[in-house]
Amino acid sequence: MSDDFTADELVSLVRTVFAPVAGRDRSLVVLCDVPRTPDADTPAWRERREIAFEWMTLLRGAREKLGLTRVTLVAYPDVGSNNADLPRELRGVPKKATSLERIPDTSTRFTPEKLLSRTNLVLALTERSTTAPLKMLAPKLRFRAATLPGFSRAMFPALRLDFDAVSRRTLEMKQRLDGAESARLDLEADGRVHVLELDLRHRHAHASDGLIREPGMAANLPSGEAYIVPYEGERRGDPSRTHGTLPVELGSEIVVYRIEENRATSVTSHGPVSEREAAAIREEPAYGNIAELGLGVLGEFGIQAVGSVLLDEKLGLHVAFGRSEHLGGVIGPSAFLDRARVIHVDRVFVPSAQPHVVVRRVSLRSADGHETDVIRDGRMIA
Repeated sequence: MSDDFTADELVSLVRTVFAPVAGRDRSLVVLCDVPRTPDADTPAWRERREIAFEWMTLLRGAREKLGLTRVTLVAYPDVGSNNADLPRELRGVPKKATSLERIPDTSTRFTPEKLLSRTNLVLALTERSTTAPLKMLAPKLRFRAATLPGFSRAMFPALRLDFDAVSRRTLEMKQRLDGAESARLDLEADGRVHVLELDLRHRHAHASDGLIREPGMAANLPSGEAYIVPYEGERRGDPSRTHGTLPVELGSEIVVYRIEENRATSVTSHGPVSEREAAAIREEPAYGNIAELGLGVLGEFGIQAVGSVLLDEKLGLHVAFGRSEHLGGVIGPSAFLDRARVIHVDRVFVPSAQPHVVVRRVSLRSADGHETDVIRDGRMIA
């Protein structure tokens, strides 16, 4: 199978994901970020901008098939971290441009609100995730967005799946999370099993299935996960019950976080990465917020890891730190001491991402005490 989408495949993808309504959905924006300096660029980032340019070109040529009158490529300078807010200035890339190595100085300038208030559909092919800011803006401005942070040509197979089958499986996992009052994660690292109990009270789960068909929606693409934000203790007199330890393999080091009341409060491991993470928690406590429990289903459909969080988190278990309000929690940019440090970062527990951390068990417990395993020895079993 080719690593490139044909015009017909891209038209089919837009129809499947967005189901554009004739006469209503007339404008589509392809959104991407650009390195602030040449030294910050990478081959993967350049490839993503190439894909953005290719998709813009193909979609402009297929406007009539989709009922679109306008397809625009819009770029902005790198914001520096995943899920930080968009910059106050976005720039339209001129039609005469032949690539996107930099943002032309003469390009049209917009605020995010001005651009998105007159946009129906968005494909965000970015280096830094825009999922959080677009999720927050979409209900207000009534656009729909598919966010593809870290997207690469290696992910095209996940966009050729049967979306309806993925949706059914994702909804099954959502229902299991909705029926749970808590989750228990048993993770083995360095011969020791770490246990993290997650408080799921007062929350509803969500299904991210790649079907973004109602105005006001924004979600990842490729999709295929059910997720829930653990209870963060915002109710007076009712602290979060989330507690335990969580090992995360970062580079050559396994960092062990101690979790109390849904926050990473300290790091019990030793080494330079552990010291860096301990400092990050001290300096920015909101970074330590446990922001998401996610269960991906794409591994059941034969999709393989590619080394990017966007896809790999859809293969199994992931736990996120930081910002949560875009997923149904209460921690947003105002909870951070420094707006420049606003982040939502996923830690993905699949062998390619963390080969020395093994998911022994993930179980869900209902209010009546009934317990069901959904993952055992790294494999989804529910």
